[in-house]
Amino acid sequence: MAKDGEKGGWKEYIWNPRTREFLGRTASSWGLIFLFYVAFYTFLAGLFVLTMYVMLQTLDDHTPTRQDRLTTPGMVIRPKADETFEIVYSIQKTESWDMYAQALDKFLAPYNNTAQVQKNDECTPDQYFLQEDSGDVKNNPKRSCQFNRTLLEECSGINDRYYGYQEGKPCIIIKMNRVIGMFPGKDGQAPFVTCAAKRYKVGKDEWREDTEKIGELRYFPPNGTFNLMYYPYYGKKAQVNYSQPLVAVKFLNITTNEDVNIECKINSNNIPTGHERDKFAGKVSFKLRINTNN
Repeated sequence: MAKDGEKGGWKEYIWNPRTREFLGRTASSWGLIFLFYVAFYTFLAGLFVLTMYVMLQTLDDHTPTRQDRLTTPGMVIRPKADETFEIVYSIQKTESWDMYAQALDKFLAPYNNTAQVQKNDECTPDQYFLQEDSGDVKNNPKRSCQFNRTLLEECSGINDRYYGYQEGKPCIIIKMNRVIGMFPGKDGQAPFVTCAAKRYKVGKDEWREDTEKIGELRYFPPNGTFNLMYYPYYGKKAQVNYSQPLVAVKFLNITTNEDVNIECKINSNNIPTGHERDKFAGKVSFKLRINTNN
């Protein structure tokens, strides 16, 4: 009997025909609760939308309000095999270096003179290309300066489609990462790239450099310069056609059949190399090995 009573009690809790209550509440009580939560969550949603709207009014679609990036830009090289900074090949094996030539072809395609003439301006060298806004009137989209691959001369891939790899005189192309609003030099002095032997550890307290292995280097454009006319950079949305300036380094007589550790860095009178948060800021290191036998 007790079990029948408990069963009946549960049935009445779910639906009581005498009081017309469902789960202990009448229809009007459930209706008031439903209206309360509808009003409550509508208020929360409205408050969220209002907050987002007010915040978005403070943002610029073309320029970030705050940048947490390092003021010293990073540097990268091309070609690059996967995620490693190693260029290793054998002169005798065409397939071992042809992939590097193909990677450079693909990378430099947007820098073809015809493409640059169509989308970018011929700017005045050795001075910043300033395109400031006029009060609330935004000067967008902003123009960009031409960087023609012919500036890379022997490393352009035009006269030598293999970029020197087939004769053991490879070209490495270097670019700085983009930093919005950066002025990479002052007093008209443009930043430039230099490459040298990297100091690396070989023992507990022993360090080594491959200075004698690097040999003669040649830079394109001359002196490895990033011309000031390509700066400042205004952002991807503001400068949709921006072409980053490049520097090519050609190794003319590097030691073969041995690993050569190289470090290239940016030299500027207002960009420090290295940083307490990133010791590789403003520089890039890689290993180059050219084998002359199979």
